[in-house]
Amino acid sequence: MHDRYENPLNTRYASAEMSALWSAQRKHSTWRRLWVALAEAEAELGLPVTAAQIDELRAKVDDVNFDAAATYEKQLRHDVMAHIHAYGDQCPTARPIIHLGATSQFVNCNTELMLLRESLQLVAQRLAAVIDALGAFAEQHRALPTLGFTHLQPAQPTTVGKRAALWCYDLALDLAEVEHRLATLRARSTKGTTGTQASFLALFDGDHAKVRRLEELVAAKMGFDTIYEVTGQTYPRKVDAQVLDVLAGIAGSAHKAGSDIRILAHRKELEEPFEKDQIGSSAMAYKRNPMRCERMCGLARFVMSLQSSPGATLATQWMERTLDDSANRRLVLPQAFLGIDAVLLLYRNVAEGLVVYPEVIAKNLREELPFMASENILMAAVAAGGDRQDLHERIRQHSQAAAAEVKQHGRSNDLLERLAEDAAFAGVDLHAAVDARGLIGRAPEQVDEFLANVVAPIRQRYAGAAAVGGELRV
Repeated sequence: MHDRYENPLNTRYASAEMSALWSAQRKHSTWRRLWVALAEAEAELGLPVTAAQIDELRAKVDDVNFDAAATYEKQLRHDVMAHIHAYGDQCPTARPIIHLGATSQFVNCNTELMLLRESLQLVAQRLAAVIDALGAFAEQHRALPTLGFTHLQPAQPTTVGKRAALWCYDLALDLAEVEHRLATLRARSTKGTTGTQASFLALFDGDHAKVRRLEELVAAKMGFDTIYEVTGQTYPRKVDAQVLDVLAGIAGSAHKAGSDIRILAHRKELEEPFEKDQIGSSAMAYKRNPMRCERMCGLARFVMSLQSSPGATLATQWMERTLDDSANRRLVLPQAFLGIDAVLLLYRNVAEGLVVYPEVIAKNLREELPFMASENILMAAVAAGGDRQDLHERIRQHSQAAAAEVKQHGRSNDLLERLAEDAAFAGVDLHAAVDARGLIGRAPEQVDEFLANVVAPIRQRYAGAAAVGGELRV
């Protein structure tokens, strides 16, 4: 098996659970379950399908004879018909009624809708587990002051926990979108060759009520209580585009957080987990590269790149359907889910093992705090009787001089010392003015409120998410 390409999403990154969902075994055993459901429903509505035929079909649902199907497909050039013949070989009594009245998209589309549902459910569990881990991290560091950044330039201080809450909230918004897609996902059921149900109407001798009842029964056997109102030959390809939008959104959230952590690792303020025997570089033995976040970003970028395909497929489905959707979707749908599964496994691993270096954070913050506190110092000096405009100009000049010391000479920020020597600020407690705890606003309280209002309900809805399998493989 080492002499041909294998998809690393399967062999290296994604979980066994997600890979199994999109496996040939799951796909084709689901096809067979659908053929059983169709036969059951047709029998219940009076068509000449016997209990013995249905029992024979049920007995072979998971015993897919792939070699026979491959032989048939080489001859017939039609995958669904190949599997019908292969199933019929195993179920000779039921062979005449397999796929009765149906089109290929009866098994293809309904199977894919079931796989989308199960995959989204697993993604929701993965998201909830990451949200839980980030929530715990945010709570632990809710009040630890850190330098904020806008435009990647130093800005008003925030807290380590508040920044983690930002990452976490992105995922909470993603989870809401996943839940919405699950809530609105429907069955195609028995819509017929071009969506008109003409074949089923012929089977039931023009009885519209029975045709409607048939699609309700089959949908219920699939676990759906709603059906797409109208379709062409396939379920609306709009659905695929909507689902990929959600997965790309999750990928964007993960990429943003992974990039932030990589920058913070560069500043030596935060690190992803690093194991005892882990090697950071084959040449530079001292290195602790943020390889998990780097991989998370790389995989997230791959998932985001897939977003355009379902939209383009939707746009080019002429009239009732064209087959150019098939090959594209065989690649895009499984790989998008496998990719996002791998991203969330990495994200959870990182979130559960983040290492914080408070002393480095404090040192970096101290370097910039005098500038951050300049407005507070200005207000305190005015309150002590100074002239606001004169004081503003003095602070501006001292700040420019202090910045020059830092940028041109590599020295420490000496703004406080300069202000202390200026008599205009004699009445100001400069050290109190640069206490970071007084500059973080409501960041700790915002974390508390976020955990109570957003994270706690998610934890309650997904109480078992932490136990969902999925080992980080490399």
